[in-house]
Amino acid sequence: MQYRILSLALAAALAPLPALAAPAATDLDEVIVTATRTKIALADSLVPAQVIDRAEIERSQAVSLPDLLRGRAGINLVNSGGPGKQTSLFMRGAGSNQVLVLIDGVRIGSATAGLPALQDIPVAQIDRIEIVRGPHSSLYGADAIGGVIQIFTRRGSGPPLPRFHVGAGSHGLREAGAGIGGGSERAWFGADIAYLRTDGIDACRGTLDGFGAGCFAEEPDRDGYRNRSASLRGGVAFSDVWTLDGVALRAEGDNHYDGTWANYAETVQQVVGARLRFEPSGTVALQAGIGRSDDRTDDFLDGDFVANLRTRRDQASLQADLALAAGQLLTLGMDRLDDRIAGSTEYDLARRDNVGAFAAWQGDFGAQQWQASLRHDDNEQFGSHATGSLGWGLAFGHGLRVTASYASGFRAPSFNDLYYPFSGNPDLEPEQSDNLNLGLAQAGDGWNWSLDLFENRVDDLINYDATTFTPVNVDRARLRGAEATVAATIAGWDLSAQLSHVDPRNRSDGANHGRLLARRARNTGRIDLDRAFGGFRFGVTLNGAGHRYDDAANATRLGGHATTDLRFEYALHPDWTLQARANNVFDREYETIAWYNQPGREYGLTLRYAPAR
Repeated sequence: MQYRILSLALAAALAPLPALAAPAATDLDEVIVTATRTKIALADSLVPAQVIDRAEIERSQAVSLPDLLRGRAGINLVNSGGPGKQTSLFMRGAGSNQVLVLIDGVRIGSATAGLPALQDIPVAQIDRIEIVRGPHSSLYGADAIGGVIQIFTRRGSGPPLPRFHVGAGSHGLREAGAGIGGGSERAWFGADIAYLRTDGIDACRGTLDGFGAGCFAEEPDRDGYRNRSASLRGGVAFSDVWTLDGVALRAEGDNHYDGTWANYAETVQQVVGARLRFEPSGTVALQAGIGRSDDRTDDFLDGDFVANLRTRRDQASLQADLALAAGQLLTLGMDRLDDRIAGSTEYDLARRDNVGAFAAWQGDFGAQQWQASLRHDDNEQFGSHATGSLGWGLAFGHGLRVTASYASGFRAPSFNDLYYPFSGNPDLEPEQSDNLNLGLAQAGDGWNWSLDLFENRVDDLINYDATTFTPVNVDRARLRGAEATVAATIAGWDLSAQLSHVDPRNRSDGANHGRLLARRARNTGRIDLDRAFGGFRFGVTLNGAGHRYDDAANATRLGGHATTDLRFEYALHPDWTLQARANNVFDREYETIAWYNQPGREYGLTLRYAPAR
């Protein structure tokens, strides 16, 4: 019932805000690069996009990346038992392996599992996040069927200044971090280290329901998690035309969980990258980039080694941006991705590469904007794939704009999909999609709202078959939905509301025709309300999701839920801030995966030091 109340509250919030809003800054002045692979104003994006900056990250008091992303437009998360446990992100009904995640331009994610370990990416190392919803394979190649999330690590500007935070909370949570950053027009850098540890909760409530349920183990204990991370980002402008920058991020995790095959894992997520940019004039810019991401896991059972796995993704790219005329930009590029795997598990194939070339055009013609892109990918294992997109926008008076876009996408099966022992299917075909998005948005002085309608038709969708215990191609799936967002300042209160609806249906012939795809909630919503009173700040977040089904046959129903989080902060000094939070204050019990527990009521306290610039 509570999630229905939340949905009604979000819907009711949409109508009156423009008339009530008072002047305030909005995020529409933000610059975004992920939507086009070039810098554009967020307000000029022809596809739905969102930016989360460092100020919002700290204000939210999110302890993890999944906590920060939960409930945002188009995003639906499922988690297998609390902090550090595997977390899957569904965007517009597409799965985690259909959402491309980048860190400072470097593609991440396990080449075997096909999805990024979002739970291991430390929030303390993040400067900003750009979220672009809808297929972007015509710019980025495979895996961008649902959208693209790009994470930027922290860097500095101005005189070098330190930063520091320390915190504690429920379930034995303790965290700390420190860093320093600074820079000028000619050079800049940022360096950070962070530590987080929690005793956790009991991840899984066992298998009392019989074979095939839960985690196949009875281990009623706390399943703790520890994360240690470090990042370094810097750059130098050798001259007015040459710029070099680089990034390195490493996160190590120690994760306890429940299971009979393994119940403890040591993980490493590592990213390194560099980019050289040559801009001889205002009409020509060339850049070359290289990067590598590593995903490593060592599994243990009661202290004894079980298995290990290493995946490495080497990347290289070239891009040229050419101003054809006033308001027109042509982007040409090519990239290469080389995936390799190694470890104790034998795969029939342990390496493959993908070479892609693309062209994109942006045109601004007064009230109208146009964007188009084409890409050709040559996958070593699955051959050639062509994708494209076309976008159009028309601005009316009073900040009102309508947009329409079409995009196609594809995703090659992961190594686990194809070859994992006893559960792989080497006969899988790549997924292919066609997406249409219609948008209406308006922005004023201190307020903005948007409404997007979309439909994404996916052929050969890869889904798990509970009968054969292997992944299979679903002939057809339809992901249809709508997203509404509002941001405004009303009588000193900063309000952000996001409501999403998706109908992810299996449209193929067979017993599951018309069923909802597993683990996707049809309705999700989030309301953030904040107010400053001098040196004191108060905030509340309402987060809700409707019911979902845990299986393809829709036989196991998981109820909807809504949680309320409170946060407080007080400026002890211009450089020192004390923060306090209470999450899930009504102690709601819920599951996003059958048999896997979620935290109840939690408290936390954090002290931050950040000198004002």
